[in-house]
Amino acid sequence: MTDANRQPAIFISHGGGPCFWMSWPEPIGPHGFDKLKTYLAGLLASLPARPTAILAISAHWEAPLPTIGTAAAPPMLFDYYGFPEHTYRLSYPAPGSPELAARVRHMLDAAGIAAATDGERGFDHGVFVPFLIIDPEARIPIVTLSLQQDLDPAHHIAIGAALAPLRDEGILIVGSGNSFHNLRTFVDGSAREAAAFDAWLTEAATAPDAASATPAWSPGSGRPAPGPVIPARSICSR
Repeated sequence: MTDANRQPAIFISHGGGPCFWMSWPEPIGPHGFDKLKTYLAGLLASLPARPTAILAISAHWEAPLPTIGTAAAPPMLFDYYGFPEHTYRLSYPAPGSPELAARVRHMLDAAGIAAATDGERGFDHGVFVPFLIIDPEARIPIVTLSLQQDLDPAHHIAIGAALAPLRDEGILIVGSGNSFHNLRTFVDGSAREAAAFDAWLTEAATAPDAASATPAWSPGSGRPAPGPVIPARSICSR
């Protein structure tokens, strides 16, 4: 595959819970997620080619080892709480791909990265919420991959490096989550802390060296504070 046709590795926001199928009060309001929905709906058309499959890494799945979903027909996993009843009847019947799952496991093994598999886990809302908009016909196979619970930056960068060749095989690699997840500031409408965190994240994610001395984020401080390095780059930046 030429560089022009190489699939990207991207990070997307999945919004907030089942955000596209409910009405939100102010300050979010009924149109608070419209721009995100438009972006997600146009995502496939923006790619160099239609992916043959997708490797999805949801921020809502952490495991002791990076764990690969191997189900041929993943079920739904409603891992959000307190939302309207109809949002628990959503369905996303995209197929899995045991073949791709085995390929991912082989690549991690070849890189000396211990991994595990899970044949029962379904699509959590970090997967089914955005992909209901991205590929509503649910025709593109999706294999899921967990984060490792320790969230060690260097280890996740190594995982990304091991899996990067998938992009040359027509596989789209997607990280799904929210860069900022303080729900209280969503409710009170304050963007100050989110903006400060976004500035820090941009600095960390674009650092030439992932192990550079980017200061750790101190939650609630509104600005970086001295501490251990927490580079933001991972699978989706490789």
